[in-house]
Amino acid sequence: MTMKSSVAAHARPVAEQPLNQTGVDRASIGGLVREFYARLRKNERLGPIFAREITGDWEPHLEKMTDFWCSVVLKTGDYHGRPVPAHLKLKDVTEADFDIWLAMFSQTAAELFAPEVASVFVDRAERIAASLKLAMFFRIAHRA
Repeated sequence: MTMKSSVAAHARPVAEQPLNQTGVDRASIGGLVREFYARLRKNERLGPIFAREITGDWEPHLEKMTDFWCSVVLKTGDYHGRPVPAHLKLKDVTEADFDIWLAMFSQTAAELFAPEVASVFVDRAERIAASLKLAMFFRIAHRA
């Protein structure tokens, strides 16, 4: 291996591994999703935003979010949605709303899982939020 290919091999990011912990499965992740969204729906800032987007039966959204988190944490491949376009259409969401979302999600995960498991959920949630914020709010200023 040449020096250049050795450097390139080390520069590649390591793929996230599935979280393999007893008690972390679709049922427990579904419990997290349902508890989190129950709290979110009561939040004075985020509740109305979600209520405008999800009218009627919440179960399809909860199942989609369970698929999403199973894919993120367990690497199941169950989620086939497109989060960025779904969030780009939300014109009344602000960057500060992500802080509220993350705080609520972190608290819920901490209450439902052991600290080392909750930290995996929170770490991945923080990275997802950062990605969505970049997609939604980052604009390159053009000089005149």
